[in-house]
Amino acid sequence: MSIDYRPEDPATLANPYPLFNQLRDEDPCHWSPRLKSWVLTRYDDVKAVTQDGSMSSNRLQPFFASMPSDEVRKIGDIIRYLSLWMVFKDPPEHTRLRRLTSRVLHVKSMQGMRPQVEEIAEWLLDGMRGKEQFDFIAEFAGPLPCLVIMALLGVPREDLGLMKQLSDDMALFIGSSRVSPEKYDTAQAATHAMAEYFRAQIDARRAAPRADLLGELVHLRDGDDRLSEDELVATCILLLFAGHETTTNHIANGLLSLMQFPGEMRKLRDDPSLTHAAVEELLRHEGPSGAQVRIVRTEHQRHGKTLKAGDRLFMMLNAANRDPRAYADPDRLDIERDGPAHLTFGYGAHICLGFPLARTEGQVAFPAVLRRYAQIEPAAATQEWLNSLVFRGMTALPVRVRTG
Repeated sequence: MSIDYRPEDPATLANPYPLFNQLRDEDPCHWSPRLKSWVLTRYDDVKAVTQDGSMSSNRLQPFFASMPSDEVRKIGDIIRYLSLWMVFKDPPEHTRLRRLTSRVLHVKSMQGMRPQVEEIAEWLLDGMRGKEQFDFIAEFAGPLPCLVIMALLGVPREDLGLMKQLSDDMALFIGSSRVSPEKYDTAQAATHAMAEYFRAQIDARRAAPRADLLGELVHLRDGDDRLSEDELVATCILLLFAGHETTTNHIANGLLSLMQFPGEMRKLRDDPSLTHAAVEELLRHEGPSGAQVRIVRTEHQRHGKTLKAGDRLFMMLNAANRDPRAYADPDRLDIERDGPAHLTFGYGAHICLGFPLARTEGQVAFPAVLRRYAQIEPAAATQEWLNSLVFRGMTALPVRVRTG
């Protein structure tokens, strides 16, 4: 009996894990007619593909090439800037962009943001003082990562509303299935507006250098090589968009997992030394990225199936992270869990560039929330999950809290 994988089904969005179990056991290399793609769900398969040089990350170019010309004309800025994102590049272009940006955006610089992350977290929590019920995403998990990336780039805090709105509008194209022309128009307008915003910020730093990441990127040189004007703009958009959309989901999903396993929440509250391990387990248990995508370059066999050149392949990260072949009792949250490294940030050459910052934000956010609130519980019986294969997150997370 064939498996009917309908990722947009509300029941699957709410809880995809039973279906992932079935796919892993019965059809680990599944052809989805709906997605017109292969779907991988086992840990070892996903990890292997992330390191497979015969797979391509350039999945946008074939997608844009398949679009009708009238649609292409409507999304000129989306094509212009997203085509320059390193996440959609293969070597040698990916190697060059990663080498350049890594000269200023590296583990030391991202971990050095911890004091600012702590200040922003406390500032947001202070703003919620006296509230006994609120939307955790709107009030904390959403603005925190956006403000952190803005601080890193040197963008004024008062532009938070604008940056968040533009990023959310861009997600209509990047994080959703193929959607309506109206949503394409919204995403195009947001991409154009964000590009113009960062172009002005770049011009200001050329006129008067500043000690922030954007200033460093503007004046970055590696021998005769440097980022072009469009590459600078595209990199800024990527950092803001990718740097906060997924981390918002990480913090919100993580709190939901802790509320679902109150014993683990108590354990973390009582022993903050478990924070580092807890963050890794929260990233594994309900990770913020649903899938990564590759294009097959070379025909090959996998689990008895023939994957042909040009085929698209979805690596289901959260399915891999719940594979019982890799983790004992994988559906249970265990903040002291031992086991292999999760695949939430990907693996290999395309591992998420900003993962040290995302980890730092989680390591700051969860203890800060648990220190502030003696009790925190869901204020709604169910959650509405984003209709996305790329992002795993909720539209809102209403909570009730008590401080003492």
